[in-house]
Amino acid sequence: MSDPKVFTKLKSLIQKHILGQEELIDALIMGLLADGHLLVEGAPGLAKTKAIQSLSKYLDADFQRIQFTPDLLPSDITGTEIYRPQTGEFIFQKGPIFHNLILADEINRAPAKVQAALLEAMAEKQVSVGGTTYKLHNPFLVMATQNPIEQEGTYPLPEAQLDRFMMHVLVDYPSATHELQIMRTVRQEQKQSNVMDKAPEENHPKLNMAAIFQARQQALSISMHESVEEYIVEIIQSTRTPERYSDKLAKAISFGASPRATLAMDRCARVNAWLAGRDYVTPDDVQKVAPQILRHRIGLSFQAEAQGLSAHQVVTQLIMLVSTP
Repeated sequence: MSDPKVFTKLKSLIQKHILGQEELIDALIMGLLADGHLLVEGAPGLAKTKAIQSLSKYLDADFQRIQFTPDLLPSDITGTEIYRPQTGEFIFQKGPIFHNLILADEINRAPAKVQAALLEAMAEKQVSVGGTTYKLHNPFLVMATQNPIEQEGTYPLPEAQLDRFMMHVLVDYPSATHELQIMRTVRQEQKQSNVMDKAPEENHPKLNMAAIFQARQQALSISMHESVEEYIVEIIQSTRTPERYSDKLAKAISFGASPRATLAMDRCARVNAWLAGRDYVTPDDVQKVAPQILRHRIGLSFQAEAQGLSAHQVVTQLIMLVSTP
């Protein structure tokens, strides 16, 4: 049997490289175990890339970074058929999507066709080229990033495509204490690299795929009481009929979350409970994962945007208004 302590140790190993971004690290591990994809939003330089790179170091899995640009083509991601004159045949050349961990960097810089190609691969876990279907690797985790500051030359993801992401993670600036630690850590790493040709690599056994699949099975099979199931559904329903809870929130929300949100909340709440060492799900597990699952799935009205309300604030208020079992 897989032990949750293995993933607690995995988190502590990643935190040696990533300081002050605990929520992002938790989301990556949860996405890995819940078999979902992440949309990460934050300013440049907040260790988004380094976080998934650090995760890949401790897994028996391969990692690929894809830099999204306006001139990118769908075939640059999925791969393409190449003609071999020696044999007179077309050979499929796999694209970078054929890896376990994918960093889709600045996804909103690529045009709609490229975004659609990636999101189709995320949903179907396969790629179709020239009438042939190719299965993607398993596990398959995509962490897409977008910069909330720059809007020039970007193609915002439509709501229907945002819904494909299991979680939406907001990455903020580190605290002054963490930033001081970051400065000292980087300085020490640079000092070591100047002394040696190559800094010594950490010697830790990598977590194999069998352990991940076993952990998934255990986490998704733990007990959930009927009242907690109803609580999840009630939270989702509150995003669709907010007038039942607050007139102010009813004016703030233009549309609610889809059934995908219900399924994502169920899976993530189970994973959160399993990682905490419990064999049952509590309302606290649901409340912890709900904001990341809902804030990219609700639409804000013009009135809410004019008042400066964020999706996170609206979701937080809704969760507080729904009665806890």
